[in-house]
Amino acid sequence: MVNNNFQEPQLCQDFSVERKPSILVVDDHPTILNGTINIIYREYAEANIVKAQTAQETLSLIQSHQFDLVVMDLSIPDRTGESAKIELGIQLLQNLLKEYTHQNFIIQTSYVKALIRIKHEIDNHQAGFAIADKALPENEMLMRVNLALVGATHTKDIKTGIELKSEWLDVLRLAFEESLTDKAIAQRMYKSERSVRIYWSKIQDVLGVYPEDCKQSGKNMRIHTEVRAREEGLID
Repeated sequence: MVNNNFQEPQLCQDFSVERKPSILVVDDHPTILNGTINIIYREYAEANIVKAQTAQETLSLIQSHQFDLVVMDLSIPDRTGESAKIELGIQLLQNLLKEYTHQNFIIQTSYVKALIRIKHEIDNHQAGFAIADKALPENEMLMRVNLALVGATHTKDIKTGIELKSEWLDVLRLAFEESLTDKAIAQRMYKSERSVRIYWSKIQDVLGVYPEDCKQSGKNMRIHTEVRAREEGLID
């Protein structure tokens, strides 16, 4: 039975973002790089967009600037004139996830499945993280940009099964079996409300509850999350 008494519903319309973000776009192909920048500008006309084409340039920029979002390809060269390698992009991303725990990322790549190699690091990341295949339509890519900018997670393209951490299960139980608000959940778990919001994003990502599905069905995201959790037997 679905609990409709939850006090803090999360609606699809809640995903809004500042229209003047600072964004780093990384791709070694000038055509794709400029095309991505143009797409982002159409949605965020006043954005401050910086571009990079190598791993070294990317690292230097992230070390010296604060970006609201990093849009990054996986197949990039270490330095100008060198060959692009997926392994290099994976290693760079792995290091960035470790060193910049509050940096929002969207990985725009033709090699999505390669990200399974660092799935553990992605699942543990404490900020926005989205994956976008380069073949995605423009509107879908922009939706994932928006999700990453607001700190949400969208990694269903590398999901291999339902894997929830104990803390995430506690959030589900406290929310849907004890009808607690996020504030009360944070107090019960001795966590910050920000941590609880991050847990919700991770839970919804694992369960495959995304804003695009919410818009199509007209369902509240929290209610849809509860339905999916009960379907998977995660809560009674």
